[in-house]
Amino acid sequence: MMQRRLVLAGFAPLALSACGFKLRQAPEFAFSTLYLAAGESSPLGNELRRNLESTGKVKVFRDGKSINDVDVILDLQQEQRERVVVGLNASGQVRELQLRLRVRFRLRTPEGNEPIPSVELLQQRDISYNETQALAKEAEEALLYRNMQSDIVQQMLRRLAAVKQL
Repeated sequence: MMQRRLVLAGFAPLALSACGFKLRQAPEFAFSTLYLAAGESSPLGNELRRNLESTGKVKVFRDGKSINDVDVILDLQQEQRERVVVGLNASGQVRELQLRLRVRFRLRTPEGNEPIPSVELLQQRDISYNETQALAKEAEEALLYRNMQSDIVQQMLRRLAAVKQL
């Protein structure tokens, strides 16, 4: 009985490797230097920079002096947070909100080629609202915005990794 379990446990890694399963790895990029045209106070720009540099394969520059010495330029054209009322109760009080994070960016080379033309990414989350729990709902909104920001950064990294030729 014990040997049977050992044999079955030994076949599990073989079966997983045969189906093409492997752990997620850092993406491969077609460039090694990138100029990030985003505001210094942009939380999305800072998270994107940290994620790119953590791969160990891309050097990110943010000072304007090095714009001509990089392989590509990433322009964060728009980063907009929206808070829209989508539900009211009978007395006209807000009961449901929709939070949106809208980001527009493009990737270009210093010569003017655009491997990724201007594209807009949108994340949205619905949240219930109760004025008696205003502080808790404010903290929940901040958490949802951070979550949406992380999702958008991951989408941007996948799009940057999909660029194979400059």
